Amino acid sequence: MSLRFNTVSFLSDFGLTDEFVGVVHSVIHSISPEVRVVDITHGVNRHDVRGGGLALARAANYLNPGVVVAVVDPGVGTNRRAVAVEVGHGASILVGPDNGLLGPAVALVGGATRAFEIRNPEYTLPLSGGATFDGRDVFAPAAAHLCNGVPIEALGPEIDPALLVPGVMPLSHFADGELACEVFWVDHYGNCQLNVAPDEIDVFGREMEFEVAGEQRLAVRVDAYEQIPVGTAGLIVDSSGLVSVAIARGSAAAELGLGEAIEVKLRPLDEGDRGGAGTHVELGRRNGES
Repeated sequence: MSLRFNTVSFLSDFGLTDEFVGVVHSVIHSISPEVRVVDITHGVNRHDVRGGGLALARAANYLNPGVVVAVVDPGVGTNRRAVAVEVGHGASILVGPDNGLLGPAVALVGGATRAFEIRNPEYTLPLSGGATFDGRDVFAPAAAHLCNGVPIEALGPEIDPALLVPGVMPLSHFADGELACEVFWVDHYGNCQLNVAPDEIDVFGREMEFEVAGEQRLAVRVDAYEQIPVGTAGLIVDSSGLVSVAIARGSAAAELGLGEAIEVKLRPLDEGDRGGAGTHVELGRRNGES
């Protein structure tokens, strides 16, 4: 058999404790034995559609062309649609629930060229129990059949791409001379990615004030983690090209009380405050502590 795609990239909130990830791998292999499945992550927080969508978007530009299976699906078993979304005029196809999970990645790679609802039972598995595992019963077999050359239009009725549920991508904004933003993502090291592009904070210079939950701290722009002064938070351009808050050899999330979706405000320092990096940050301090 000549494959149309030889890679399925797989993201979910399944974790690795249960058999779910292995079962999805096995279903894909049973239908398309020559396809390689690449696990992006299965550590998305349970039911966190926003976080899963952002993780998929961060990975999107580095995934091998092929089929993407993304499953963070708290609405499984409801009337939410199962969809296959074509991007790049067929360069890749994203398969998953129509709940906003696919939206950020689709937008990042230029938008959908076509979209279809997955309804054709010829390309899904018959239910052997309740409708609670569409990763196994719908998305995995549809992806494998696409790899085998089944045309996307065979999966079911076409959908106007404009009617797909959009992803949630909050934007930073300036107001009264300060930049209001939020934490997109906290990585394994505790670095906190903001929804801020580097050029948005150029106006503030190298040092600036940032505020979290009413507490003001000093932040310094750096090019490497080891350049962050002791006792100071650093702002660094991360591997996704966005600004992250970090501290040297520590967790900014733990030390500064940051987490996903927490609001951060960035503003210029008063001239009299510049150059005093060591006196503006109390790492480990929490609200209400003295």
